[in-house]
Amino acid sequence: MAYISLLFLALFFSPAEAASNDAMLIHTYEEDVTGDGEKERLELKGKLFAADGVYYQDIWVDISSPSSDKTWRINYGGGYDPELQFADLTHNGVLDILYQSPTGGSGGLYTSQLNQWKKDDFIELPLPTEQPVQGEFIDDFRVSVQLLPKEDPIILDVSGQKEEYIRLKLYDEQGKLLEPTTLMIDPVAFFDIIDLDSENQKGLKSFQQISGAYHADGIGTVESIWVYDDDDKWMLLETNLQTDLPRLNNTSS
Repeated sequence: MAYISLLFLALFFSPAEAASNDAMLIHTYEEDVTGDGEKERLELKGKLFAADGVYYQDIWVDISSPSSDKTWRINYGGGYDPELQFADLTHNGVLDILYQSPTGGSGGLYTSQLNQWKKDDFIELPLPTEQPVQGEFIDDFRVSVQLLPKEDPIILDVSGQKEEYIRLKLYDEQGKLLEPTTLMIDPVAFFDIIDLDSENQKGLKSFQQISGAYHADGIGTVESIWVYDDDDKWMLLETNLQTDLPRLNNTSS
């Protein structure tokens, strides 16, 4: 009976699966993230879903003080190729921790999390949300993209795709739109930390993809710049549309 039990375990729990439960050290950082003048040690760790895979089913960072026995942990969930970046995004004199990890989907989306040191612990701060972008197909093989509610729309020429759009029965041969169709507006894919001014103030740039009839039918990318203001909120400084399509008007963001 003991032999049968051992055989059952060997068949259903392979060494690869067992090894996937072990924590791995992904990267080590040394940064002063508490504002005490000393660099803490940050160990980014994860547990692989499978020993021969690249997806981490669980990711976290262990933070330890160099001069005391104090430790902290920030949990991030699952993902691929995680990394940490450090910048004083909240302008309080202490480095904040920005975590990002690709989700692995076709849209190029990342999981992002921002943590700030406050009152002897790390708290999570909200990141900027996506722009209220609106977009739609219009007659004559064109699309209309409105970045902000009070701005004029940007009109783009998508006639380079007209044969595909006719095949999909989106337009007829004369370029008449056969039924109202909105563009695909993705949430923010990821963030870059950027310099805002000569005083080395830091902010965030977000990237938000717009697609046409399907995800691979790229229209452009909305790039927006954000700053954390005195009211502890993200304020939009500017936004624009990056696209390779011809613009049919002079509207700028």
